[in-house]
Amino acid sequence: MIIHKVISRGLIKKTLNSVLKIQTANLYSRETIGNREWVGYGHFGTACYLDTITCPFPSVRFKENTNEILALREKEKGDWRKLTIEEKKTLYRASFRQTIAEAYAPTGEWKWVLAIVLVGTSLGIWAFIAQYFLFLPKLPETFKEEHRRKMFRHMLVLLNLTSSSSICYFII
Repeated sequence: MIIHKVISRGLIKKTLNSVLKIQTANLYSRETIGNREWVGYGHFGTACYLDTITCPFPSVRFKENTNEILALREKEKGDWRKLTIEEKKTLYRASFRQTIAEAYAPTGEWKWVLAIVLVGTSLGIWAFIAQYFLFLPKLPETFKEEHRRKMFRHMLVLLNLTSSSSICYFII
């Protein structure tokens, strides 16, 4: 019984691994990445370009290989001091979309978020004001100050406290 469970778990594991390999092979095939070079493990070991802070080294180069880039790569194999700054920048931009400094740079997206929040808040306030004045019923008569004083006098009369205390006349 135990051997059967161990064998079945092993088969399930192998089957799932092979299914995952087939799925990722279909998602990121040579047609998807084109003429770009596969240079590393990358994100989950798939051949996709993902340029994020959490996974800074993508598995595929950013740009496809052109004659100019291939010539620079051959020159790169030699002495790096012979490369100009522009050639180094071209090689870097062929491999990566942005630098780490560009990735950390502020985008200004907070302005749109703040604008949407303020517009939503103002719409909510205007909806409350419209409901208050247009749809809510008026307050009943018992909420007015005159009616409350009359009710207080009436309660004093009912409890017969008007003759026993002189403070009640000041309250009324």
